[in-house]
Amino acid sequence: MATSKEYLNYILEQLSELDEITYRAMMGEYIIYYKGRIAGGICDNRFLVKPVKAAVALLPDAPFEKPYEGAKEMLLIENTEDREFLAKLFNTMYDELPVPKKKSKKK
Repeated sequence: MATSKEYLNYILEQLSELDEITYRAMMGEYIIYYKGRIAGGICDNRFLVKPVKAAVALLPDAPFEKPYEGAKEMLLIENTEDREFLAKLFNTMYDELPVPKKKSKKK
């Protein structure tokens, strides 16, 4: 089941307190970026974030779920209503998010 555009827009609205939130569509689902780093995704109308230490500490009871078969587990955000908490979560996670790899230029 692909994520609905309505759910994507809802999550983006919930993250609107943060600057530099972007997304990219991928096979009917969405990758969420924060300041250019992958922070999570939206898959099957579920909001998931990378399970970095800061996220696990802030969400100790959050279930781990796979966005799709064969993927690494991520933390499911069940309370998407609390914008202030979501902003705190993303700001706390940022330093632990992987820095994007530089793409090599082909000649």
